[in-house]
Amino acid sequence: MAKSPEEMKAAMIAGLPEKTGKSLEEWLKILRASKLTKHKEFMTLLKGEHGLTHGFANMIALQALQSDSHTASDTDALVDAQYAGAKSALRPIYESLLAAMRKFGKDVEVSPKKAYVSVRRNKQFAILQPSSATRLDVGINLKGIEPSGRLEPSGSFNAMVSHRVRLSKPGDVDKELLGWLKQAYDAS
Repeated sequence: MAKSPEEMKAAMIAGLPEKTGKSLEEWLKILRASKLTKHKEFMTLLKGEHGLTHGFANMIALQALQSDSHTASDTDALVDAQYAGAKSALRPIYESLLAAMRKFGKDVEVSPKKAYVSVRRNKQFAILQPSSATRLDVGINLKGIEPSGRLEPSGSFNAMVSHRVRLSKPGDVDKELLGWLKQAYDAS
Protein backbone atom coordinates (compact mmCIF):
# COMPACT_ATOMS: atom_id res chain seq x y z
CA MET A 1 0.00 0.00 0.00
CA ALA A 2 1.31 3.45 -0.91
CA LYS A 3 2.38 5.72 1.90
CA SER A 4 0.60 9.02 2.39
CA PRO A 5 2.56 12.21 1.71
CA GLU A 6 2.74 12.80 5.47
CA GLU A 7 4.23 9.33 6.05
CA MET A 8 6.76 9.80 3.24
CA LYS A 9 7.82 13.18 4.61
CA ALA A 10 8.16 11.79 8.14
CA ALA A 11 10.34 8.95 6.82
CA MET A 12 12.54 11.42 4.94
CA ILE A 13 12.94 13.62 8.02
CA ALA A 14 13.79 10.60 10.17
CA GLY A 15 16.38 9.50 7.61
CA LEU A 16 18.07 12.88 7.23
CA PRO A 17 20.84 12.35 9.83
CA GLU A 18 21.82 8.98 8.36
CA LYS A 19 21.53 10.02 4.71
CA THR A 20 22.85 13.60 4.92
CA GLY A 21 24.75 13.83 8.20
CA LYS A 22 22.45 16.51 9.62
CA SER A 23 19.00 16.70 11.20
CA LEU A 24 16.20 18.78 9.75
CA GLU A 25 16.77 21.45 12.39
CA GLU A 26 20.46 21.64 11.47
CA TRP A 27 19.58 22.07 7.78
CA LEU A 28 17.01 24.74 8.62
CA LYS A 29 19.66 26.57 10.66
CA ILE A 30 21.98 26.54 7.61
CA LEU A 31 19.21 27.97 5.42
CA ARG A 32 18.36 30.70 7.95
CA ALA A 33 22.03 31.66 8.25
CA SER A 34 22.32 31.88 4.44
CA LYS A 35 19.94 34.87 4.35
CA LEU A 36 18.42 33.37 1.18
CA THR A 37 14.64 33.56 0.88
CA LYS A 38 13.51 31.72 -2.26
CA HIS A 39 12.91 28.03 -2.96
CA LYS A 40 15.23 27.99 -5.97
CA GLU A 41 18.01 29.66 -3.96
CA PHE A 42 17.61 27.07 -1.19
CA MET A 43 17.71 24.26 -3.75
CA THR A 44 20.89 25.62 -5.33
CA LEU A 45 22.58 25.91 -1.95
CA LEU A 46 21.51 22.48 -0.69
CA LYS A 47 22.23 20.59 -3.90
CA GLY A 48 25.23 22.55 -5.15
CA GLU A 49 27.15 23.34 -1.99
CA HIS A 50 26.01 20.48 0.23
CA GLY A 51 25.45 17.68 -2.31
CA LEU A 52 21.90 16.81 -1.27
CA THR A 53 19.65 14.90 -3.63
CA HIS A 54 16.76 16.78 -5.21
CA GLY A 55 14.20 15.04 -2.98
CA PHE A 56 15.91 15.92 0.31
CA ALA A 57 16.72 19.46 -0.85
CA ASN A 58 13.13 20.07 -1.93
CA MET A 59 11.67 18.73 1.31
CA ILE A 60 14.03 20.88 3.42
CA ALA A 61 13.34 23.97 1.29
CA LEU A 62 9.58 23.48 1.65
CA GLN A 63 9.99 23.06 5.40
CA ALA A 64 12.00 26.28 5.58
CA LEU A 65 9.41 28.20 3.58
CA GLN A 66 6.43 26.50 5.23
CA SER A 67 4.85 26.55 1.79
CA ASP A 68 3.21 23.17 1.40
CA SER A 69 0.23 21.59 3.07
CA HIS A 70 2.44 19.53 5.38
CA THR A 71 4.37 22.49 6.78
CA ALA A 72 2.01 25.42 6.51
CA SER A 73 0.17 26.13 9.73
CA ASP A 74 -3.01 27.15 7.88
CA THR A 75 -3.75 25.40 4.59
CA ASP A 76 -6.90 27.51 4.09
CA ALA A 77 -4.62 30.56 4.02
CA LEU A 78 -2.64 29.00 1.14
CA VAL A 79 -5.83 28.70 -0.94
CA ASP A 80 -7.05 32.15 0.12
CA ALA A 81 -3.75 33.66 -1.05
CA GLN A 82 -4.01 31.89 -4.42
CA TYR A 83 -7.43 33.43 -5.06
CA ALA A 84 -6.78 36.88 -3.64
CA GLY A 85 -6.91 40.16 -5.53
CA ALA A 86 -7.19 39.94 -9.30
CA LYS A 87 -7.66 36.13 -9.17
CA SER A 88 -10.66 36.26 -6.81
CA ALA A 89 -13.13 35.80 -9.70
CA LEU A 90 -11.64 32.31 -10.26
CA ARG A 91 -12.56 31.06 -6.76
CA PRO A 92 -16.07 29.86 -7.78
CA ILE A 93 -14.49 27.70 -10.51
CA TYR A 94 -12.09 26.20 -7.94
CA GLU A 95 -14.91 25.55 -5.46
CA SER A 96 -17.08 23.92 -8.15
CA LEU A 97 -14.23 21.64 -9.28
CA LEU A 98 -13.38 20.63 -5.74
CA ALA A 99 -17.01 19.84 -4.87
CA ALA A 100 -17.34 17.67 -7.98
CA MET A 101 -14.08 15.79 -7.37
CA ARG A 102 -14.96 15.06 -3.74
CA LYS A 103 -17.93 13.08 -5.08
CA PHE A 104 -15.51 10.64 -6.76
CA GLY A 105 -14.85 8.98 -3.39
CA LYS A 106 -14.09 9.46 0.29
CA ASP A 107 -10.39 8.94 -0.45
CA VAL A 108 -9.95 12.22 -2.39
CA GLU A 109 -7.23 14.23 -0.62
CA VAL A 110 -6.78 17.96 -1.14
CA SER A 111 -3.26 19.22 -0.51
CA PRO A 112 -2.77 22.99 -0.96
CA LYS A 113 0.68 24.23 -1.94
CA LYS A 114 1.82 27.82 -2.29
CA ALA A 115 0.82 28.24 -5.97
CA TYR A 116 -1.62 25.39 -6.62
CA VAL A 117 -3.71 22.66 -5.01
CA SER A 118 -2.74 19.02 -5.46
CA VAL A 119 -5.63 16.54 -5.59
CA ARG A 120 -4.68 12.98 -4.69
CA ARG A 121 -6.00 9.52 -4.14
CA ASN A 122 -3.17 7.02 -3.79
CA LYS A 123 -1.14 9.46 -5.86
CA GLN A 124 -1.72 12.88 -7.38
CA PHE A 125 -4.25 12.78 -10.18
CA ALA A 126 -4.90 16.51 -10.66
CA ILE A 127 -3.72 19.99 -9.79
CA LEU A 128 -5.77 23.19 -9.70
CA GLN A 129 -3.81 26.36 -10.36
CA PRO A 130 -4.99 29.94 -10.86
CA SER A 131 -2.41 30.77 -13.53
CA SER A 132 -3.60 34.27 -14.40
CA ALA A 133 -6.31 36.71 -13.38
CA THR A 134 -8.61 35.17 -16.00
CA ARG A 135 -7.59 31.51 -16.15
CA LEU A 136 -7.55 28.51 -13.84
CA ASP A 137 -5.50 25.62 -15.20
CA VAL A 138 -6.44 22.05 -14.36
CA GLY A 139 -3.52 19.65 -14.65
CA ILE A 140 -4.60 16.03 -15.09
CA ASN A 141 -2.61 12.79 -15.00
CA LEU A 142 -3.93 10.80 -17.96
CA LYS A 143 -0.98 8.74 -19.12
CA GLY A 144 -1.54 7.10 -22.48
CA ILE A 145 -4.41 9.39 -23.49
CA GLU A 146 -3.86 11.38 -26.66
CA PRO A 147 -4.44 15.14 -26.22
CA SER A 148 -7.20 16.62 -28.33
CA GLY A 149 -9.34 19.74 -28.31
CA ARG A 150 -9.24 21.44 -24.95
CA LEU A 151 -7.43 18.47 -23.37
CA GLU A 152 -3.97 19.65 -24.30
CA PRO A 153 -0.53 18.30 -23.39
CA SER A 154 0.80 19.82 -20.16
CA GLY A 155 3.90 21.10 -21.93
CA SER A 156 5.81 23.52 -19.73
CA PHE A 157 2.78 24.08 -17.47
CA ASN A 158 3.70 21.42 -14.91
CA ALA A 159 5.82 18.27 -15.25
CA MET A 160 3.78 16.51 -12.54
CA VAL A 161 0.78 16.09 -14.87
CA SER A 162 0.37 14.86 -18.43
CA HIS A 163 -2.45 17.15 -19.62
CA ARG A 164 -3.92 20.58 -19.02
CA VAL A 165 -7.39 22.07 -19.45
CA ARG A 166 -7.77 25.87 -19.31
CA LEU A 167 -10.86 27.23 -17.55
CA SER A 168 -12.12 30.82 -17.56
CA LYS A 169 -15.71 30.54 -16.31
CA PRO A 170 -17.75 28.22 -14.06
CA GLY A 171 -19.50 26.74 -17.11
CA ASP A 172 -16.15 25.28 -18.21
CA VAL A 173 -16.58 22.71 -15.41
CA ASP A 174 -18.62 20.30 -17.50
CA LYS A 175 -19.20 16.56 -17.99
CA GLU A 176 -16.26 16.28 -20.37
CA LEU A 177 -13.77 17.77 -17.87
CA LEU A 178 -15.22 15.79 -14.97
CA GLY A 179 -14.98 12.64 -17.08
CA TRP A 180 -11.25 13.18 -17.60
CA LEU A 181 -10.77 13.92 -13.90
CA LYS A 182 -12.74 10.79 -12.91
CA GLN A 183 -10.66 8.70 -15.30
CA ALA A 184 -7.46 10.09 -13.69
CA TYR A 185 -8.89 9.45 -10.22
CA ASP A 186 -9.76 5.84 -11.11
CA ALA A 187 -6.22 5.26 -12.41
CA SER A 188 -4.53 6.72 -9.31
